[in-house]
Amino acid sequence: MGLVEPEHGIFMGLDTASVKPHERLSAALEAEMDAVNTLIRTRMASDYAPRIPEVTAHLVEAGGKRLRPMLTLATARMCGYAGEDHVRLAATVEFIHTATLLHDDVVDESAKRRGRPTANLLWDNKSSVLVGDYLFARSFQLMVETGSLRVLDILSNAAATIAEGEVLQLSAAQNLATDEDIYLKVVRGKTAALFSAATEVGGVIAGASEDQVRALYDYGDALGIAFQIVDDLLDYGGSTASIGKSVGDDFRERKLTLPVIKAVALADAEERAFWSRVIEKGDQRDGDLEHALELLRNHGTLEATRAEAVAWTEKAKGAIVKLPETEFRDMLHDLADYVVARVT
Repeated sequence: MGLVEPEHGIFMGLDTASVKPHERLSAALEAEMDAVNTLIRTRMASDYAPRIPEVTAHLVEAGGKRLRPMLTLATARMCGYAGEDHVRLAATVEFIHTATLLHDDVVDESAKRRGRPTANLLWDNKSSVLVGDYLFARSFQLMVETGSLRVLDILSNAAATIAEGEVLQLSAAQNLATDEDIYLKVVRGKTAALFSAATEVGGVIAGASEDQVRALYDYGDALGIAFQIVDDLLDYGGSTASIGKSVGDDFRERKLTLPVIKAVALADAEERAFWSRVIEKGDQRDGDLEHALELLRNHGTLEATRAEAVAWTEKAKGAIVKLPETEFRDMLHDLADYVVARVT
């Protein structure tokens, strides 16, 4: 049983459908994803520094749904693209994502990623940071090979926005003055920026109309926000297997995520003192996580957080209504629903 009781209707486990939307997407894009994976293995090689492919392979080969590169492939295909540059862009997106994960684990001093020891734990912080830098450099080489200045502009801006979001989180994560607007800025930076870039460049490389490219951006932005909100929600009740880290990690790392931000806004003096002690001061004791969960339940912030995730998925689905009616549009529609189904 998870930390949150089933009768509360929030954490009933993952969607039990036999074939999930991301699996359908993966099957439809199997040949292209094989090409992406081959390109990734080729470009993460190094003749002079064998630690680079060792560290990269540890994370790249660890599994994961590969949502971001699949989004690039799917949106390009949905818009009628028949070339090969979408494979380069999908690999670019995955390299950027992997680089940020390597850096994040150093910043957060994490010990587990996708259920496995982190690279910084197995090697060291220096290796993780430098290999992350290498992957960022590789990503820029790949995007330049498409010959599209607009693609370069979109992905380079995304890389800068991700870094900006991470820096903002440093000052906001342990400050009770952080409100939902600041939280959204952090999420748009550290998570949604790469989702929206992944979907937007798919349309650009396919020569889609400006309205379609904007719709793809809006879909990725909303999907990325919903994805991060759900991840934050799962931290207070998902299984370790489903979230790839230990339940309660955000609490132990003193991160002000949306469920806690909502609880702080509704807190009385005694409750605010508790949140100040465990989040701002880092004075955490036995039983504090359980008490935090009780406060979240009492104020209904888990339900309210899920409702916001649902609202963002509805925005994502609404954004692609006018895009070409293909199997890929249908799968992207269902993928948005599945993001929230993880906490249904």
